[in-house]
Amino acid sequence: MNAPAEIRWSGSPRDRRALEARHDWRALEGLEGLWPVLERLHGDAIALEAPHGRHPETLRYGDLRQAIDRAAAAFAALGVVGGDVVALFAENSPRWLVADQGLMRAGAADAVRGSGAPAEELRYILEDAGAVGMVLESAALLERLELGGQAFERLRFVVLLEGDLPPVPPPVPCLSWQDLLERGAGAPLPPLPTGGPQRLATLLYTSGTTGQPKGVPLTHANLLHQLRTLGVAVAPSPGDQVLSVLPIWHAYERTAEYFLLSCGCRQTYTTLKQLRSDLQKVRPQYLISVPRLWEALLSGFEDALTAMPPARRGLLRSALAISRTFHRRRRVALDLTLQSESLPDRLLAAAGALLLWPLHALAGTVLWPKVRGQLVGGRLRTAISGGGALAIHVDGFFEAVGIELLVGYGLTETSPVLSCRRTWSNRRGSAGQPLPDTALKVVDPATGTTLACGERGLVLARGPQVMAGYHHRPDATAKVLDGEGWFDTGDLGLLMADGTLVLTGRAKDTIVLSSGENIEPGPLEEALVASALVEQVMLVGQDRKQLGALLVAKPEVLRSFAAAAGLPLPLPGGAADPALLRALCRECNRLLAARPGSRPDERLGGVALVEPFSIENGLLTQTLKQRRDRIADRDRDAIATLYGDR
Repeated sequence: MNAPAEIRWSGSPRDRRALEARHDWRALEGLEGLWPVLERLHGDAIALEAPHGRHPETLRYGDLRQAIDRAAAAFAALGVVGGDVVALFAENSPRWLVADQGLMRAGAADAVRGSGAPAEELRYILEDAGAVGMVLESAALLERLELGGQAFERLRFVVLLEGDLPPVPPPVPCLSWQDLLERGAGAPLPPLPTGGPQRLATLLYTSGTTGQPKGVPLTHANLLHQLRTLGVAVAPSPGDQVLSVLPIWHAYERTAEYFLLSCGCRQTYTTLKQLRSDLQKVRPQYLISVPRLWEALLSGFEDALTAMPPARRGLLRSALAISRTFHRRRRVALDLTLQSESLPDRLLAAAGALLLWPLHALAGTVLWPKVRGQLVGGRLRTAISGGGALAIHVDGFFEAVGIELLVGYGLTETSPVLSCRRTWSNRRGSAGQPLPDTALKVVDPATGTTLACGERGLVLARGPQVMAGYHHRPDATAKVLDGEGWFDTGDLGLLMADGTLVLTGRAKDTIVLSSGENIEPGPLEEALVASALVEQVMLVGQDRKQLGALLVAKPEVLRSFAAAAGLPLPLPGGAADPALLRALCRECNRLLAARPGSRPDERLGGVALVEPFSIENGLLTQTLKQRRDRIADRDRDAIATLYGDR
């Protein structure tokens, strides 16, 4: 049997050279020290652009530093001191970043969430974080929060990033964005924060098994680790264009943004609605994304292919098959698959790739530049996909047309990146190798024993990017962090001999959609089972576009439901009528939409009627808990049909 494996960063020469290029940031004790250096290096270059929205903005690096200092001075004048927490509930914009960094420059931290989150969730965060002030998207959000007088007893101010002040002001100072900057222009800049890199930088909230969000406190040291080490995966040059579409408050987008700005990049904020046109206008060299985006781009390509004349469609399909096969054989030859390749197999694959190279090279010269131009603007060098597993067929398509896709892995609790594929070791289907100073190991979920390379188990991680513990939640902290600093990721996977992590599933029940959204299925299933129609239900959808449901309906109620809709019941052992399944899906979505705090991503894309789960058939434990992995295995055909895989 192989020896137990704990994989640490290998310290490869290529990684070390990438770290050496980041030497400017070694001495930083906080993110507030980043902006004066960037002003000196890139002062007249454009840092941020926001072409959409009510107030299109462009900030140069010098402007950005000045705005951050003004915001810091204004926050200090409003009573913000070191150690305070301020709630920041807003969407992507240069103003968000200025507020974020202005608070850090004043010595405070921010508790962040998107403005579209349910009001009760935002009120919970406001209370749990102990926020002394609020920076909000607009007066509409302030009104939606419906804060009582007691909530304002602790608050010292409210700042609105967009729009006019409310007609009825709150019982604390309420400032527009311009008011804030004007106040900062006439106020002294506070002293540099003290306390070193271990001081709190931000509180991010992630869903927990109880349904209440858990606060993840990240320090400046956590975030600076990402700033210093992400260069092992990508190496942007000053002036490179970056298109930003993910929520800025999300750990993944946020740390990537800090990193890319530290490289002197020019970042443009877009929206999902404007993404396709902005890809053509901006023509980015770098794009931070989630699997759903790549799925959508591939779907768009396939739709365009279907509409082409048969001859052109056939040419592109043939060329795509050749390029896919070339890259697949090349990966085998370079031993970059998910299994150890024998020398004869590698030599045979190398010979096959060599034979296909002329045709692939021809397609790479004539066809793929046009495809890349239509998909992503034509200049994209590298894209990092995170927030969920990237399907192999999606990964392989972009590889075939010449777009380098790197996949990173991590969690909010790990700032977030733990591992990432490298351009020189881009093993498709994997989550890459650990970042510098990061260690990974795989343990037996039942015993905690460290497993050998190639053995599947629970993934644990340790490193400077790992949080110290949940905010005010010692019990929750004890469940995921041990005395040696190992963090339980809740994911299942295995380690390869070269340190590559391969994820194989989730130990926790949380479902991560391909958009990167985390869905806690328990409360949703409870809402559905509360219906007289539903006997049992299990939600599915890991790495899919939408949730789906495996439904065990109550026979009599289902019969009445079908009769009322004029639809036939499924025959024993037969497939259900598609119209009946659509009607059931609509009914389930009505129930889910009626939940307090319901979110748009908590909707079903489809349902499948399945046989009951019981102790006798092994799908329930003795305490009547669902064995989700066994249910998914038994009903894999129903799941495949639900998602159109067959």
